[in-house]
Parts: sequence; structure tokens; C-alpha cells
Amino acid sequence: MSNAAGRRAQFKFRLYVAGETQNSADAVANLSALCRARLPDRHNIEIVNVFKEPKRALADSIFMTPTLVRVLPSPTRRIVGTLSETQPLLHALGLTPLSE
Repeated sequence: MSNAAGRRAQFKFRLYVAGETQNSADAVANLSALCRARLPDRHNIEIVNVFKEPKRALADSIFMTPTLVRVLPSPTRRIVGTLSETQPLLHALGLTPLSE
């Protein structure tokens, strides 16, 4: 998983979901699709189910789901929702749109 070139930033995401709700499933699908399209081979997605890990969610100040946290690269960014609107999501994550 190491990138010898090291030129392109690696992205680490943590997605907090509430069980297997439709909103949770949509957020996972939307984030996965975005990462496959825009960040191939340079992303890691960790899914945290707040029902199974409520103390972690509280410790991380997660009060709504789904919540996406961009852990890397810094600075940390948070986005709440199903991640269905691509252009605002790209902007929030600090990724440039494919084309204007």
C-alpha cells in the first residue's frame, strides 16, 4: 500500500453510520463511488457503526449520521448527510471538480 512516488496525497475517510438504514447505505455507496472515480488506489474508508461503537461516536463528537470525516490529508473536515451531491462534496473535501 506504500506509494514510492509519494506525489499524490493519500486520503483517509471515516464514515459514521447508524446501522443499516437507507441513509447509511446511500452514504457508503456514494463515498465508495466517489473514491473509485476520483481517488483510485489512494484512499482508505473506515466505516464506524455508531450502534456498535456508541462510546467512540461520543468521543469523536458525532451527533448525527451519516457523518463523513476526512482524516487525511489535514485539516480534518466533516460532512453530514448521504453524500449524494457530488460537486458540493468535492468542494467540501478539497477536491477539484472534474471540469467546470
